[in-house]
Amino acid sequence: MALHYKTQNILRGALIYSAGDTIAALLLHEFSWTRLLGMVIVGATIYAFEIPNYFDWIVKKTQFLKGIRATLAKTILAILYFNPLWIARHLLFIKLFSGQFEAIGWNLLVIAFWSFLANILISFIANYIIQNRFKLKWRFLGSAIFSALMAIYYALSETFFG
Repeated sequence: MALHYKTQNILRGALIYSAGDTIAALLLHEFSWTRLLGMVIVGATIYAFEIPNYFDWIVKKTQFLKGIRATLAKTILAILYFNPLWIARHLLFIKLFSGQFEAIGWNLLVIAFWSFLANILISFIANYIIQNRFKLKWRFLGSAIFSALMAIYYALSETFFG
């Protein structure tokens, strides 16, 4: 399997993930330039590398499945990637880049767990559409836009579930 890390995904990841987080930060009155820069870097590096490669793996893993089995497998595999640990890691990045080191703890996993459960239906529908209706080359963009919206939700999750 060839690993993907393309300029267009780097730019999209940097812009879209940081935009979603910036909206959340502004809503919570927590905007900071270090947080913005940190999310730009995470979006351009970790997310721009991980997500397209995982989506490519999903295609390879499900290539011999047909019909509803393929559809459900792709959707479930995408949801399994964006699991509570992924959400907790995203919350960890927010805390690190915001300089809120004292807020880093196991509570982020609890918030992530409840956040994941509360949005499972929305996540299922969005991931179904992204994995089964978008061409592979557009999945990262679709996922990034959905994730930017979810980044707003994840940042607000601490208020809801913290």
